[in-house]
Amino acid sequence: MRSISIFGATGSIGESTFDLITRAGGADAFRTVALTGGQNVVRLAQMARILRAEIAVCADPRGLPALRDALAGSGIEVAAGADAIAEAADRPADWVMSAIVGAAGLVPGLRALRHGKTLALANKESLVTAGPLLMAEAARHGARILPVDSEHSAIFQGLVGEDIAAVERIILTASGGALRDWPLEALANATVTEALAHPNWAMGQRITIDSASMFNKALEVIETREYFGISPDQIEVIIHPESLIHSMVGFRDGAIMAHMGAPDMRHSIGYALNWPERRDIPVARLDLAQIATLSFRAPDMARYPALRLCRDVMRTRGLAGAAFNAAKEVALDHFLAGGIGFMDMAGVVEDTLARLLSDLCLESDVITLEEIQGADHLARRRAGEFAVARSMAQGRMPKIDA
Repeated sequence: MRSISIFGATGSIGESTFDLITRAGGADAFRTVALTGGQNVVRLAQMARILRAEIAVCADPRGLPALRDALAGSGIEVAAGADAIAEAADRPADWVMSAIVGAAGLVPGLRALRHGKTLALANKESLVTAGPLLMAEAARHGARILPVDSEHSAIFQGLVGEDIAAVERIILTASGGALRDWPLEALANATVTEALAHPNWAMGQRITIDSASMFNKALEVIETREYFGISPDQIEVIIHPESLIHSMVGFRDGAIMAHMGAPDMRHSIGYALNWPERRDIPVARLDLAQIATLSFRAPDMARYPALRLCRDVMRTRGLAGAAFNAAKEVALDHFLAGGIGFMDMAGVVEDTLARLLSDLCLESDVITLEEIQGADHLARRRAGEFAVARSMAQGRMPKIDA
């Protein structure tokens, strides 16, 4: 029986993974080693019971009593906190879903790779903050990393049987998010609710807002460079409002391979779960005659400054990815709390990167986990300071301490 673990089980990716696994036979077809979740301990416990997991771990230690009560009598171990999540990743499993949002997903992913199995990577921040480290760890232990982001899964599938040397360009498609058709001058006043109204995808709160600001696409550009090892100059981004083409690979003979499908994350999750085979997945089938038209347009860099910033990060490399991601997460926290405006998020990230060029050596060629964590910590502190300064300058009431 194939063994699995799901890190970030109660998020949108985790829920879709749970759906596919239960449809494929659940506890009768898979041995579930570990499930981890955030604050929704009731749902985590429910999942653990259904899949008969060996251990369930919640990220917040304050949720441990409730998790323990919910799983009383089940025989399922319970634990809480970042260390417990990392320890759960040390339990060998044939297939591990890495779906924890943010930099918190890096350590569990690294530790899971040590067992030489398959890591289904939905945590894009791992490659952004520590791409060389993650890929080296996989190579060292003979493990395989399968991309789960819809864009990178599409690229991966487009390269099956192809030589990466024949690739001329990779084209990442982007929906443009909830605010893509707003007047540019109105973006500064966009609210959290408005930024969450994604026209195509049903995703978690943070990634939905990252979609509106295009920070998610900026992370994916960096992720593409790290995973596929191509030059940043070969990576393009194009707005595709229908979200039906998930990415494209262009070859030196002029051919372009495009991956199409309904906007449903179960496409890429199912591909990673069943790889190298293809099996039935309960997703909508496209009716091309009904769709009739696909549209594309170039992204406006004034509207999406994150796309410019990610190019700076790729030129710097080293610890710049860790600083970029940490500053983005803090800026998003302040926007969600009402402390800064929508367009201020990019400003906070840019200010933080500029400051850290003098605070530490972002361009280090060889980086360790400790250096990445140090850069992450410092970037969060600096980003918090810049966010609070912007909040106060605008007469807002800061909701988060620096």
